[in-house]
Amino acid sequence: MSTSFEVWIAAALTLMVFSFLWRDNPFYKFAEHLFVGVSAGYWMVLGFWSTLWPNAVVKLVPEAARVTEPAAALPDRDPLVIIPLALGLLMLLRLWPRAAWLARWPTAFAVGTTLGYNLVRTVRSDFLAQIHATVAPGLVIRTPAGAIDWIATGNQGVIVAGTACCLAYFTYTRTARRARGGVARAGLLLLMVAFGASFAYAVMSRVSLLISRLQFLLGDWLGLA
Repeated sequence: MSTSFEVWIAAALTLMVFSFLWRDNPFYKFAEHLFVGVSAGYWMVLGFWSTLWPNAVVKLVPEAARVTEPAAALPDRDPLVIIPLALGLLMLLRLWPRAAWLARWPTAFAVGTTLGYNLVRTVRSDFLAQIHATVAPGLVIRTPAGAIDWIATGNQGVIVAGTACCLAYFTYTRTARRARGGVARAGLLLLMVAFGASFAYAVMSRVSLLISRLQFLLGDWLGLA
């Protein structure tokens, strides 16, 4: 067995998490709360030094850049940083019931700007880019020598036909009957295959995590593997 104190701590926490397979118990709750607390503390410190410090403190007090990098070049002072800094501080007023209503303004500003930015980004990446990737290669793919690449052409045909079938399934303006109904059912089958593959990938990733933990317990901790 391992004689490392760190390995024993990791093994104990792993067994505490696995104890949930029996039932909810204080050991599992301790491990869960410890994980959440450590994660929150880690991300808070990381967010301060990677976001708040360079984007707020350093821009208001350029000399503060020498705290983390003594040889760093001093940036220009940017007083406009006070505006987002004030909005961020207003969010903390939610902890004070009398002034909690002031937190609605920075929250609304953050939600509105994020929604507008993500709307444009989503339309470009998940809509226009997907359409371009589907139709840009064309229906016939050729090799650099000019000959028809039958494998790539077949794959492209499946992509275009599958996309058309899925779009037909999500068209609700007319009742899907006869030929159109068959196309819509084909789209449904393709969607089921896609969702099944995604679910299988998620299950495989979780199983790989389980295998890694078992290898750790049997190998690094108990020395059996």
